Amino acid sequence: MFDWIPIQLYTPIYYQLMMVVTLFVGLHAISFELHNKKRLSEIRILAILLFIFIIFYMGLRPIHRVFTDMRTYSNAFERYQNGAALRTDRDVLFQRFIWFSAKIMTVKSFFFISSLLYILPMYIFSRTHFKKYWGISFILFLSSFSFWAYGVNGIRNGLATSLFIWGLAFYKDKKVVMIVFFALAFYMHASLIIPIAAFLTSLLLLKRPKYLFYIWLVAIPLSLAGGNSWNVFFEGLGLLEERTEGYIIGTEEAMERFSQTGFRWDFLLYSSIGIIAGWFFIIKKKLKDSFYIHLFGTYAIANAFWILVITAAYSNRFAYLSWFLLAPVIIYPLCKYNIVKNQYKVLGAIVFLYFLFTYIMYFK
Repeated sequence: MFDWIPIQLYTPIYYQLMMVVTLFVGLHAISFELHNKKRLSEIRILAILLFIFIIFYMGLRPIHRVFTDMRTYSNAFERYQNGAALRTDRDVLFQRFIWFSAKIMTVKSFFFISSLLYILPMYIFSRTHFKKYWGISFILFLSSFSFWAYGVNGIRNGLATSLFIWGLAFYKDKKVVMIVFFALAFYMHASLIIPIAAFLTSLLLLKRPKYLFYIWLVAIPLSLAGGNSWNVFFEGLGLLEERTEGYIIGTEEAMERFSQTGFRWDFLLYSSIGIIAGWFFIIKKKLKDSFYIHLFGTYAIANAFWILVITAAYSNRFAYLSWFLLAPVIIYPLCKYNIVKNQYKVLGAIVFLYFLFTYIMYFK
């Protein structure tokens, strides 16, 4: 469907489109009030159109090496089509997903369904938790720093985090269903043990949220002092799946391919946005919403783990295990409560500035 687009322009078109969308949301917010129902409906219509377009644009992209791991998944799909035995050594749900898809559909259809399953949970989460403001939440999800990369490249990890997000949609009234989705997320990609463990740990601190900030802050000097020893330590514990450990230690070849290792101050600055937002809402504004505190706690603890292994090969993949929650951490209270003056204008500015970081990091 989109094969006519030059492959070198495929990804830049997404970023240019999202720049137009977020700029529109920002300008829209300057002109209108938060509770203007007609104007909010315009944002929801925009979000629906974007939902449909991104699913098709991402899902029907050409199978090309420019999307890196896409070719790897395509080769696995073809092996299953040719009768290869089902792999059950790791990420068994993803392997079964490819195996089953290879029996009933084409590889193009497989990537389309993958994109649908990647984006749909963000839509469901936004509709569940944000009601009439869901359009703002959904657009922010699509504006996230790693959204595109984990939809077209790190597909397995992207699907796993989306299953986790889907589970959070059942947080308030269907805890058993939520747990089932968390389990599915783990079996889709074993690295999800990190946000799952962070979710369970943060449960213990719901009544003492200030400790969540201490955990994150302490992780920074510990990482600086410990350096690569933290990577070796977590591998030696034997608590992580093989796939996750591979991200921590890596091979020399992997280290060469990863463009920047060492302490990533730029990524730390980006991560701190969620911590600052949480401090403002929970500590300064004394927000008592248990779901938000739990959501923030999951983000803070998972991000603290990444800080400890920040020098690892592919540390960006560990960062993503918290970053996929950054959008709701930033805006959930602003869409649920009256907290600041000119709140819609603040929301609009957040949407635009949030994507501006993504835009600058891509084109720098």
